[in-house]
Amino acid sequence: MRSKFFDVTKFLFLAVMFLLPVFIGGNGGSSLFPSAAAALSTENGVLTSNLFVEIAKKQNPSVVNVSVKTRVRKPGPSDRKSRPPDPFRDFYDRFFGDRNNQRPRGGMGSGFIIDQEGYILTNYHVVEGSGEIQVLLEDDKEYAATLVGADSKTDIALIKIEKKPGDKTFPVVKLGNSDNLEVGEWVVAIGNPFGLSHTVTVGVVSAKGRSIGQGPYDEFIQTDASINPGNSGGPLINIKGEVVGINTLIISGNSGGNVGIGFAIPINIAKGILKDLKEKGAVTRGWLGVMIQKITPELQESFGLKHSEGALVGDVIPGGPASAAGIKRGDVIVKFDGQNVKTMDVLPKVVAQAIPNKVVEVEVIREGKSKIINVKIEVLKDAEKVQVAQKNKLGIQVQDITPELAKSLKLDSAEGVLVSDVTAGEPAAEKGLRRGDVISEINKKPVRNMSDYNQLVGSLNQEDTVLLLVRRGATTIYIAIKLG
Repeated sequence: MRSKFFDVTKFLFLAVMFLLPVFIGGNGGSSLFPSAAAALSTENGVLTSNLFVEIAKKQNPSVVNVSVKTRVRKPGPSDRKSRPPDPFRDFYDRFFGDRNNQRPRGGMGSGFIIDQEGYILTNYHVVEGSGEIQVLLEDDKEYAATLVGADSKTDIALIKIEKKPGDKTFPVVKLGNSDNLEVGEWVVAIGNPFGLSHTVTVGVVSAKGRSIGQGPYDEFIQTDASINPGNSGGPLINIKGEVVGINTLIISGNSGGNVGIGFAIPINIAKGILKDLKEKGAVTRGWLGVMIQKITPELQESFGLKHSEGALVGDVIPGGPASAAGIKRGDVIVKFDGQNVKTMDVLPKVVAQAIPNKVVEVEVIREGKSKIINVKIEVLKDAEKVQVAQKNKLGIQVQDITPELAKSLKLDSAEGVLVSDVTAGEPAAEKGLRRGDVISEINKKPVRNMSDYNQLVGSLNQEDTVLLLVRRGATTIYIAIKLG
């Protein structure tokens, strides 16, 4: 009798813990309905409906299947090994590298309709290089879509379908405010994983503002709601029934499937570039013209900084806005246009939002003293890459060796590049490369500065073996690193 009572008590406790977020409506706000409690109904003590069921019913019609036929380039020398067509190869190549550089003949993803004009948000990588785009709705109506605009830097694309005779309205989603999301909040993912149309999964927000090395504008929502190949471009929905993210990528196990770690682009990022995508087909961003890097404990000590906040200027692009204004290598940018720059990752995002031709105040720390510099922001052109010293194929971060650095680190020469960060588990770390090492050669070609380094590393292929000549203290050693 006692054990039965314990089982009942445990069941009631778990039921209360599960239903509590439903009753409170998330963030204390209103839910999809006048009252979240109204979304629950019982019959003879049995739960017959819940909020997730109602969200699925309401939002499924506005989620679409996006399929593409890509333009296949002429196979090159690395395409000798044949492979069968794979509709999910785009997804795997995105995270594990294109094994033989041959583009797939078809791809599949998800998207969602945002207005009655037929505009649909999805991922850039879903429609990248597409020749034809087909959109399939839940009611099996199929539409030919046109690519309106795309932004590879945020992995967002806008496509459009036209109403057919007899169509009155499109089912549309409501866009929410991703800034209001809380860690631990319930979310729903809807998409077409592995071609399984309108699959609904539920989880929570695991983290916010994740930077995972995909680009300078990383700011992902992490969730444990199941996301798999084919979910890309689908909506992440809060319990108010609002889209708060665009499901984009996963960290997968050996099977390539979901292991409980997925990422979504915050919907506020999409809302911020939507007008540009509609009107111009591309995004206009501000450009500062600096290469920046993270301030490590060693660099903080070397530069005599009081704290590690800010973005260290590793290089200034000649002829760029920063160069014209007087920003110098070794400056630490701590504030841009009134916004604090606490970490390196913040600067590219706030610069991108700056209006071109606007003069902004940039606060830097130079030789321990604060200095305000007025900079006229320019337009970031497609040919200009955002200059961020990010971790690359080797899994390291490097920088030029200034005379000051050479002196403080007691280096014999300022030639080469200094390894300022090494990621655990990446190829370079596994072969013993360390912070403070100086790379003098790559594949027996001299590395005098960041320009040489970027050129040589940029030419590396995913499966190459890289030979580094490394100066470590008074000794010189070779380190061979197998990529991939």
